[in-house]
Amino acid sequence: MTATPANLRINADRLWDSLMEMAKIGPGIAGGNNRQTLTDEDSEGRHLFQRWCETAGMTMGVDEIGNMFARREGTDPEALPVYMGSHLDTQPTGGKYDGVLGVLGGLEAVRTMNDLGIKTKHPIVVVNWTNEEGTRFAPAMLASGVFAGRHTLDWAFDREDAKGKRFGDELERIGWKGEEKVGDRKMHALFELHIEQGPILEAEGKDIGVVTHGQGLRWVECTVTGKESHTGSTPMAMRKNAGRGLALITELVHEIAMKNQPNAVGAIGHIDVYPNSRNIIPGKVVFTVDMRTHILDKLNAMVEELMSRAPELCAEIGVEFEAKIVGQFDPPAFDEDCVAAVRRAAEQQGYSHMDIVSGAGHDACWINDVAPTAMIMCPCVDGLSHNEAEEISKDWAAAGTDVLLHAVLETAQVVE
Repeated sequence: MTATPANLRINADRLWDSLMEMAKIGPGIAGGNNRQTLTDEDSEGRHLFQRWCETAGMTMGVDEIGNMFARREGTDPEALPVYMGSHLDTQPTGGKYDGVLGVLGGLEAVRTMNDLGIKTKHPIVVVNWTNEEGTRFAPAMLASGVFAGRHTLDWAFDREDAKGKRFGDELERIGWKGEEKVGDRKMHALFELHIEQGPILEAEGKDIGVVTHGQGLRWVECTVTGKESHTGSTPMAMRKNAGRGLALITELVHEIAMKNQPNAVGAIGHIDVYPNSRNIIPGKVVFTVDMRTHILDKLNAMVEELMSRAPELCAEIGVEFEAKIVGQFDPPAFDEDCVAAVRRAAEQQGYSHMDIVSGAGHDACWINDVAPTAMIMCPCVDGLSHNEAEEISKDWAAAGTDVLLHAVLETAQVVE
């Protein structure tokens, strides 16, 4: 085994050109992308990625849920591969970098190894996970969840989009249902490069986020029930206004999140108001509270406080409160050795860096269940993502991919 030169860099122009070429597939209406999973555009993007990988000397494997695995051989056929990658699917109004940087950054790392004749003991695999976004077929991170045993394959195949089309049928229609059994692959480690999707790195002036944890999540569906009545003729003191209950709980969620700082968040997103008429006091409001933090005890305590105080607030104004958890996952702590490899790579190349907690879910969060895993983040302008205006710089992309390259080479063990 030999050390990798600290000054080794990827080809930043080639990486950027690849990102821009992929962005031509499924263009959005405002400069971003609409390449939703299992659409014709998704298939076209997959074919382009496959061609690039095969040109780089890799062989492509595809499993039953459409995950793509491009393999570069190592010198030891018995050694488990080191994986790197993310996803190529986008939101309906998504950006050009969310997920895509992690896949094409992995490809660029392999191209750089080829350019310099670098050999590794462990094989290296670049992966494109199917349906990370979950925007067309819920939930998010669906295929990596099946790979990690969080979901069954049959359950995934039965997911339907808004038009009633089945995931399994659409996967076959676009021609990307493979024969390999999902989850059969064993990994030595996995590294996922991703844009931050938040404002911290840019605000702190850091090149690299060393991701130590992912956030845990609880989605609590709440129902406040009052009494529908006329807004003009019902005296204020006699109202049972479910909308007022929503307002009180909105403030409660903010209060709970703020007193659990740092790295705790909470908000109400989806809201349905009944009957949703201008001149009727709402009789029922159904809404979802989203609470997240990377500390499990803190996350559970936040939810417990919501569940205990919300009924009291509602009772004080004469309305009823019910709640149930409709989505959850516990916070993953990424592998200490893999995280250390990322940190060393950033330090050796002189990139400024900081430890960070991922505020969003990623495929690496599920793969962390079955293999040593770590994530690398680069800044994005104003922290904006899931938006066609999402933007990063060529330098940020190159820095993240340089760190990915060096962390993977250390883990895969460079040989003479």
